[in-house]
Amino acid sequence: MLERLKLYSELVRLNRPIGIYLLLWPTLWGLWFAAEGIPDLKILIIFSLGVVLMRSAGCAINDYADRDIDLLVERTKNRPLTSGKISTKEVLGVFFVLVLVAFFLVLQLNTNTILLSVVAVVLAASYPFMKRYHYFPQVHLGAAFAWAIPMAYTAINGDVPPIEAWLLFIATLLWTTAYDTQYGMVDREDDIKIGIKSTAIFFGRYDSFIIGILHLLTLMTVTIVGMINDRGSIFYLGILIASGFAIYQQFLIENKEPQKCLQAFLNNNWLGMVIFIGIATDYFVQ
Repeated sequence: MLERLKLYSELVRLNRPIGIYLLLWPTLWGLWFAAEGIPDLKILIIFSLGVVLMRSAGCAINDYADRDIDLLVERTKNRPLTSGKISTKEVLGVFFVLVLVAFFLVLQLNTNTILLSVVAVVLAASYPFMKRYHYFPQVHLGAAFAWAIPMAYTAINGDVPPIEAWLLFIATLLWTTAYDTQYGMVDREDDIKIGIKSTAIFFGRYDSFIIGILHLLTLMTVTIVGMINDRGSIFYLGILIASGFAIYQQFLIENKEPQKCLQAFLNNNWLGMVIFIGIATDYFVQ
C-alpha cells in the first residue's frame, strides 16, 4: 500500500512541487488584490488546497494523454504510467478523485465561483491533448492556470470579476506561456522528432526574444493592476525585483542549453514569489 501511494505521489509530482508554486503565486495575487489585503481565512485555505489538488490532477491527466509519447522522451520514459508501474485505469481514478475533492471544496463557496470552477476543470483536462493539434499548448496551460484569478475575485466579491481581474488573468496567461516555453525548450529536439507541437518549436530562433517580450508584458500588466488599486512603493519594488529575475532568465536561455533552460523555468518561482511579497507587504503596511 505504501509503495502504491509513493507511485501515486510520483504520478502527481508531489516530489517536484514547482508546478504547485507556479499556480499558487498568481492565485495569491488575485486573492490579495480582490480582498484589498489578507483574504478571508476559509477562502484562502480552499484556494490553496485547490491549487495542490488541481495541479496534481493536471499531472495525472497529462501522463494519461502522453503515455505513448513519454516512452520516446529520455526525461519522461521512467514515469510511473509509462514504465508500467501503474495502470491507465489507476491514473484516471487518481484524476477523478482529485477533481471531485477539489469540487467538494469549491462547493463551500458561492454559486458564481462554483460555475466558474467547471471551466477550470475543462481547461485542465483538455490542456495535455492540445500539443497534438496546435503549436500553442502553453497558451492553453496559461488559460488553465490563470482561471484561478476570476475565481478568486468572484469568491471574495460574489460578482462578475472587474476589469482588473481580467488584466491579472492576461498577465498570468502571458507569464505561464513564457515559462512553459522555457520548459518546452528542454525537450525541443525530442518533440521535433516525434511530431509534438509547442511554442518552443514555433518561436524557433526567436524564442528567447519572445519570452523576454512576454515577461515584459506580464510585469507591465501587473503594474497596471497595482496602479488601478493605488498600490505604494513596496509593490513597485516587488515588480522591480521580479524584472531582475526576468533579465537573469534571459542570460540563462541565451544559448538554448537544455539544462540552463530548465534552470530558467524553475527560476520563475522566485519571480512570482517576489511579486506576491510586494503585493502582500504593501497592503500590510498601508
